[in-house]
Amino acid sequence: MALTHKALLVVSALALAACNNPDKYGDGANGAGGALGNGFDQSSLGGANDPRSPAYFSQTVGDKVLFPVDQSTLTAEARTTLAGQAQWLMSNTGYSAIVEGHADEQGTREYNLALGARRANAAQQFLISQGVASSRLRTVSYGKERPLEACSTEDCYAKNRRAVTVISLGAGA
Repeated sequence: MALTHKALLVVSALALAACNNPDKYGDGANGAGGALGNGFDQSSLGGANDPRSPAYFSQTVGDKVLFPVDQSTLTAEARTTLAGQAQWLMSNTGYSAIVEGHADEQGTREYNLALGARRANAAQQFLISQGVASSRLRTVSYGKERPLEACSTEDCYAKNRRAVTVISLGAGA
């Protein structure tokens, strides 16, 4: 009986290991087609120097805005970044976006999910006010579940209080 139990454990471990293939999507570490999804080969787009590329959006325009403690009100700096995002999205109509809302680790899970939702909605509404079609935007809240920094200092907390605009190829997110 013990041998059967051990054999079953080994077979189970091998089966689970077979499910974990880090290169199952080829060189695109972010899934089929890299960060763009939809099986799109992002190598056909330029890098960070190509104003039409997702890399340019993230690195030059900026894909995230930060918020003060317990707030979902956009700062002047956040509005400037979002205005740039709106301009980019208006010029690159083949992309849609998901605005992710995040919070720091302080507070309950439920509170931070609601706060993340308010932050994502504030960013989304600003993009819409700048002319981006609402049909190209979605929101999601991760609350404190996806921190950029795992820490217990104000500097780290400040990095986690954010909204991130994730672009993807296609008119509907």
